[in-house]
Amino acid sequence: MTIRAKLYTAIVLTILGPLATTAVALHGMAQLGERFDEVRDDGGQEAIALRLKFDVTDVNGWQTAYGYDGGRSRPEFERSVAAFRDDLRSAARRLTDPRERELLRTLRGQLADFMGLDVAAYRELRAGREERTREIFLGPEIRHFEAMATTADELARYEARRAAATERAFDETRDDARRRLIAVAVGAAVVIVLLLVTANDIARLALEGERSARRRPGAPASD
Repeated sequence: MTIRAKLYTAIVLTILGPLATTAVALHGMAQLGERFDEVRDDGGQEAIALRLKFDVTDVNGWQTAYGYDGGRSRPEFERSVAAFRDDLRSAARRLTDPRERELLRTLRGQLADFMGLDVAAYRELRAGREERTREIFLGPEIRHFEAMATTADELARYEARRAAATERAFDETRDDARRRLIAVAVGAAVVIVLLLVTANDIARLALEGERSARRRPGAPASD
């Protein structure tokens, strides 16, 4: 390669180098930003599913409590059920893929069955038949609770798998961005080396030209 070609190449690479570095950095930041948003969203969806698991346990706990304290805990039970329903509505707005919708639909139906039997159990309690209430709670009602708990757990595990997959994708995107930046940095180092070599060649040619001019007849003597 001639000195002129090296010089032109160095100039072109000097211009393209910063542009390539900027483009790679911006692309990597955009990808990381998208992946981070996905991680945040999936983490929020997992939190919603875990909240529903808590709601199922909380509702059952307060129901058992009012069945054994003569109904004194009934207001807490009703508040717990209201919170559960609110969380189901919130979940329906956030969890929208087919599998999520299916599990939420199942959970709502199971809650309806649970509450339908609770009406009968509470009626028995108000009639003074506490033993009958407890029989309901420890028999068919606990099976409704177990069904709800299974569905809520399945939803939580589904969201956990999605969140884990998104985190892995984020890590892979971060590693890819790092590798691209390293590649660009190596390219920049090559450009610097090329510039140094070209500058050295130009300086050498200038010195050789100066010496040749001094050796020509009639050239002024150096001081």
